[in-house]
Amino acid sequence: MFKGFTGCGTAMVTPFRKDLSLDEDALRRLVQRQIAGGINFLVPCGTTGESPTLTHEEHLRVVAITLEEAKGKVLVLAGAGGYDTREVIEMAREIERLGADGILSVTPYYNKPGQEGLYQHYKAIASAIPLPIILYNVPPRTNVNIDPATLRRLAKIENIIGVKEASGNIAQMTQVIQQVPEQFLVFSGDDALTLPLVAMGGRGIISVASNEIPAEMTRLAQSCLAGDFAGARALQRKWLPLMEVNFIETNPTPVKAAMAEMGLLEPVWRLPLVPPRPENLAKIHAVLESLALLERVHVANRA
Repeated sequence: MFKGFTGCGTAMVTPFRKDLSLDEDALRRLVQRQIAGGINFLVPCGTTGESPTLTHEEHLRVVAITLEEAKGKVLVLAGAGGYDTREVIEMAREIERLGADGILSVTPYYNKPGQEGLYQHYKAIASAIPLPIILYNVPPRTNVNIDPATLRRLAKIENIIGVKEASGNIAQMTQVIQQVPEQFLVFSGDDALTLPLVAMGGRGIISVASNEIPAEMTRLAQSCLAGDFAGARALQRKWLPLMEVNFIETNPTPVKAAMAEMGLLEPVWRLPLVPPRPENLAKIHAVLESLALLERVHVANRA
């Protein structure tokens, strides 16, 4: 039933115009580029998409445009998370009405619920919608961690089908995979940990780097899933500098800067995010140049 949510999904950035409005044309081009690159599924309006700065209407518009462009080609896992369970449920219901294939729901940040609060939060969302739900655990950003034992409880709820595990803790990832049912989908939330996570039994990556290199990150994930770890290691070695420079500052600052350098969008962020520091922008440019990603821009422009 959930076979499509494997491999590589892109945690999509949200493009803005210089006046800070939503750049719908750029968004359509980005979705088309992802599909052309062979991406397995798309994740609009996650935190990489600057979802906290989107209005309710903009959030739904981004999901709607993604669905329009992706229909019949790839699945769409739309972001619907936050620290007010009622608001998350309202957003999830509207996303369901739009026709999304599932939701990705980040843990409640700031109000910092305990394990029972996390369980009841996600149970309430799952009870409110029939859509598949993938949880998003990113304690470095939220200061909340879904313990493996809590994930085991949540995995018993029929439409909670997986987790994006971005704790950065390999030991915890191992415990999660050992404790949840085999059909429960465990994704890496860190590009650089895709290979070890899949080797342990994970199902792929919800990726930042695939905004820049969708074909290559999809190939990395699929190589891992096929057991071609020699090929995956070669891809990992090549693209690791990009994976690392994407987090030289707070995500999605670097990845949007890189995409602007590549001619894919305007270099615009909404406050409180700001452009990268000049020395870091120089490092981003150097990595893009070393990987010949800027050459692709020149080739596209000549075409």
